[in-house]
This record gives sequence, C-alpha cells and structure tokens, in this order.
Amino acid sequence: MPFSRFETHLPSPEEALKGRAERDFTVPERHTVLGNPLLGPYPEGLEIADFGLGCFWGAERKFWQTDGVWTTLVGYQGGHTPNPTYEEVCSGHTGHTEAVRVVHDPSRVSYAALLKLFWESHDPTQGFRQGNDTGTQYRSAIYTHSPAQQQAAEASRTAYQSVLNSSGYGEITTEILPADANRPFYPAEGYHQQYLDKNPAGYCGIGGTGVSCPVGVAPAEG
Repeated sequence: MPFSRFETHLPSPEEALKGRAERDFTVPERHTVLGNPLLGPYPEGLEIADFGLGCFWGAERKFWQTDGVWTTLVGYQGGHTPNPTYEEVCSGHTGHTEAVRVVHDPSRVSYAALLKLFWESHDPTQGFRQGNDTGTQYRSAIYTHSPAQQQAAEASRTAYQSVLNSSGYGEITTEILPADANRPFYPAEGYHQQYLDKNPAGYCGIGGTGVSCPVGVAPAEG
C-alpha cells in the first residue's frame, strides 16, 4: 500500500487537519475471518491491545492468525484529527499512524506474546517508514490500555533493543504511549478491514528484522 507523499514532520494539534465530529463511513459488523464483531463493547474477560507496525493490511493478518485473538480491526491512532479519512492520514497532516486493534483472550494468548509478535513482525528502528512504505503514518507504536501494559511494553522494548544492538541494528524508534482520550483509536474505512482476506494477493509491506525477541521479556497482564 505504498503512498507517494513522505512526511517527516508530525503536526502539532494546531497544525493538524480539523476533521469531523463523526465518521462519514460505516464499519462492517463482523470480522471476515474470525466471525466476531469488530466494534465493542466486547465480551467480559477479553482485553484490548493496540499496535502500529507499518501498513495495517499485513499487520492485521499477523494478529488474526494468532490463536487466542478474538477479533482485529484496523484504524488510525496517535494523531490529532478527529475521525480522519485514509486520504487525510496519508497526507501526513493528521499525526496518526496506521494501527491494529487486537482483542484477545488473555487466558489463551498473553500480552507478552503479542508484544513478541509485534517486535518480530517489523523493523522498529526505521522511524517514519517500514520497508518501501514511507511517511509518518507508518511509524512504529504501541498504545497501552493499563499501567501493566505500559510497563510490559517498555520492558519488552528494552529487552529487544539489547538483542538488536548485538545484531547491528540501531535505536528503536517505537513510541509507547497510553491509549487515552488524547490518543483515541479511529476505525478505518470498511475496505481496509481484513483487506488481505478479501484480497489474498494484495500488497503486504511489513517484514521483520529476523532477530528473535526474547521470550518472556515482560510479565504478562492476565
């Protein structure tokens, strides 16, 4: 899903596009692979994890293929423009990155295991790009939903940085921030949801470093 514009500057709230009070598109009701609802509220006992690791088409597939994941959906997170469109995000003037929301059963797949998959599925040292995809919307990010997630994510970053350094890679650029009211998750347009299930030969630009993330890098939440 390469896009020609390459922004290297994250806009301030004052610089960002104005956006809109509500989405001007609909989101499909159910996941095309897992069959469960895309939007909450979710069943009791499930937990939410949000990740940005480049083009969200391929990133979402990584997570929906993981046992214990109940549903996934792609969207925009970490920016300032309310209810952005794909074209606005790609302009670089909203501040969002492409993100995947992962709703999982912690009794079947831990947050630590999702962190391991996250780190190993992309190159977190590339800044505003992943492979041939360039722009602020492709930056690496983890948006956390509890202090325990924040602690686990930060610990995993420290652990993975050590093994990346040993393999000749530079510094991790991943932002780790709370998924609070300042960083809401906005679902993307319907055609982006489970894109690679609907288009099996579609573009997937994500790829890891080949460096394994240490197992048990942080205590699992749940």
